[in-house]
Amino acid sequence: MPNEPDDDEIITWWGLVIEGYVATQDRLMGEIAERFGLAPASFDILLRLVRSPEHRMPMTRLAREAALSSGGFTKVADRLAAADLIVRLPSEADRRVTYACLTDHGRDVAEQARKAGADILRRAVLRPLGPTGSQSLAEAMRTLREVNGEA
Repeated sequence: MPNEPDDDEIITWWGLVIEGYVATQDRLMGEIAERFGLAPASFDILLRLVRSPEHRMPMTRLAREAALSSGGFTKVADRLAAADLIVRLPSEADRRVTYACLTDHGRDVAEQARKAGADILRRAVLRPLGPTGSQSLAEAMRTLREVNGEA
């Protein structure tokens, strides 16, 4: 490959990707925690639920998509339920399935947090990179996820 980067250069590039992600994620989650009292896993789960049909998902699928162990997910779900953000609903069709479902309060909080998250990302990502740079970044990360993700 012509002009292939040397070892130090490619390691530096990857380090910059990681450092940029961590700084941006820390900014996003810091503001979300300050404004809504949500930990990263809780914010992620609320976003997944507010974007799902009927604002509900099977708990096992939600845990898998949020990359949480079943025990870790149970702790987060317990906290969300105690805060009246979700309820657990058994499936009428399959006794083995339990849904996590947003309460009305949970939907309000999730929608407000989603809007706040988008506003923060507009300042932290879209403003410095512009629409084209932001889209290119997302496409590059999608490619990396696809080629390096679980087989």
